[in-house]
Amino acid sequence: MADVTRETLFETSTEELWAALTDPERLEEWFATEAELELVEGGRAAFRWGNGEERGAVVEEVEEERRLGFTWDDGGAVLLELEPVEEGTLLRVTESSPEFATAIAWSAQALCLAA
Repeated sequence: MADVTRETLFETSTEELWAALTDPERLEEWFATEAELELVEGGRAAFRWGNGEERGAVVEEVEEERRLGFTWDDGGAVLLELEPVEEGTLLRVTESSPEFATAIAWSAQALCLAA
């Protein structure tokens, strides 16, 4: 397994970007058809898409407005890191997975967050 890291700059506050990444209603606007996220270490996450795909995860790390890490039930892990910068907020997504489609999707769909 190898790591894939993508960075995207958002012209928005860290608080706003954190909300878009962690509020289930906001996640349903841009990431999954249905989203559940228990935002505590050891909490559960579930994402469902209109095509019937479903993925579950366990929250491994939560640092409010800074870091969110989780492991997928079917293998792999994701770490989201938010860094305030002069232009807004830098989002760094690092995924360790046998399949890299999710990292690419996070990066591409993240473009919708601050719009």
